[in-house]
Amino acid sequence: MWLYLIRRILLMIPTLFAVTLISFAIIEAPPGDYLDSYVNNLISQQQAVDPAEIEALRARYGLGQPWYVRYFRWMNGILHGDLGRSLEWNQPVSKLILERLPWSLTISLASFAFSYLLALPIGLYSATHQYSPGDYAVTLIGFLGLAIPNFLLALIILWIYFKMTGKVAVGLFSDQYQMAPWSFAKFVDLLKHVWLPAVIVGTAGTAGLIRVMRANLLDELEKPYVMVARSKGLREGWLLFKYPFRIALNPVVSTIGWTLPALVNGELLASLVLGLPTIAPLFVGALMSQDMFLAGSIVLILSTLTLVGTLISDVLLAWLDPRIREAI
Repeated sequence: MWLYLIRRILLMIPTLFAVTLISFAIIEAPPGDYLDSYVNNLISQQQAVDPAEIEALRARYGLGQPWYVRYFRWMNGILHGDLGRSLEWNQPVSKLILERLPWSLTISLASFAFSYLLALPIGLYSATHQYSPGDYAVTLIGFLGLAIPNFLLALIILWIYFKMTGKVAVGLFSDQYQMAPWSFAKFVDLLKHVWLPAVIVGTAGTAGLIRVMRANLLDELEKPYVMVARSKGLREGWLLFKYPFRIALNPVVSTIGWTLPALVNGELLASLVLGLPTIAPLFVGALMSQDMFLAGSIVLILSTLTLVGTLISDVLLAWLDPRIREAI
């Protein structure tokens, strides 16, 4: 198992390099660069444009060089602990990301826990009570969860919350805790607010996981080994969790690698509606302004999350299924 883990971790390095290379090329694909957008904004605001200043900035950030030169310059900085400087914000990229990444991870992990803790038991119930009223109700809720966009769900929940409490559920803290130092009371206040974005972001994933869990478990329950185990008098609960439930978890566990970055991406509209200081709106702004170092660094983080999630999936699959362990 340890050899398998080391081999998978070593494979992550060239994969991450290839993903960042392609992503940086895509970011640089549109014509022009950040300074072109900057000049156009100045002109639209009827402000004076100093050509000497523009050329100085172009030389400072290497914008006159090919994209692959800027890419290797950026990667060289990363290897030395420097993510570069944001052109739009005129601040170190690491500072901007560190201010927002903890909130993105908090919402993503809360959504992840919400999705799996809710989807697995509901999928289990739906499969073991096929065509019952409860199964139909779960199916209807699942389809609604998949069909309703995150931003619309956020607006609906905000309206319901306002009608019930008379308060606007915006942000991650109450007004008195916005700038207050960390304390137990501030942590409790965070828990009071984080459930809302967690539910909004995790709803679509929960609905999808319920359908996957139900379909896989139904498929396993019809297989001959389950019928043989039943004929031998094995208790239904023990039989269910010992064999078919564990095997039905394989496709669910294998999607963890996609779930982590998908949750970060899913924050975007919810963050805009709820006014959350997460990394998703920062990423969109960097793409629109062609802030290459900031956008590239966020792509690097999302790529790393994908690879880490895939590694976690592989380890969990090897732990769940002895057939996979034997093949390692």
